[in-house]
Amino acid sequence: MVTYSLNSEAVEKAMNEWLTKRGVRREDIAELVYLAQQEYYPVLTMDECRESVDRVLAKREVHNAILTGIQLDILAEEGKLLSPLQEMIENDEKLYGCDEILALSIVNVYGSIGFTNFGFLDKTKPGIVDRLNRKGGPMLHTFLDDIVSAIAASACSRLAHRKQAHAEEHELV
Repeated sequence: MVTYSLNSEAVEKAMNEWLTKRGVRREDIAELVYLAQQEYYPVLTMDECRESVDRVLAKREVHNAILTGIQLDILAEEGKLLSPLQEMIENDEKLYGCDEILALSIVNVYGSIGFTNFGFLDKTKPGIVDRLNRKGGPMLHTFLDDIVSAIAASACSRLAHRKQAHAEEHELV
């Protein structure tokens, strides 16, 4: 048996290409981070939010979840899944929670702050999450809307931990 491992750069490149093809920009995700964190950090900048998003998107676990979710969305668009899974993903059925579970694999890397931010973004569906969640367009985003929320939530968690560490280093706490 031959084992094959894809180069991390190739996986990251594919992830970036698929996010772009599906209409997701890093800036869109950074805006979610800013929205979720600005009340806690009044001097927060978009550059800090973008940096945090970039760091989350640099992780291989995140690449894997994004590629898996996008591929499932595409297969559902093309009607290539077996019933009843086809209909559940196609209709983003409320009792089908595997889309959230895949997204939570991203949040798991960043801890409990990420979970609470994911819940907030998943419930309120601001910005790009709302656009991805809308039904009726040519693309299905059953998985991608939750994945984008998870990336933003993870970036929020990363940012919060960094801000706390910085405050402790400078005895601001």
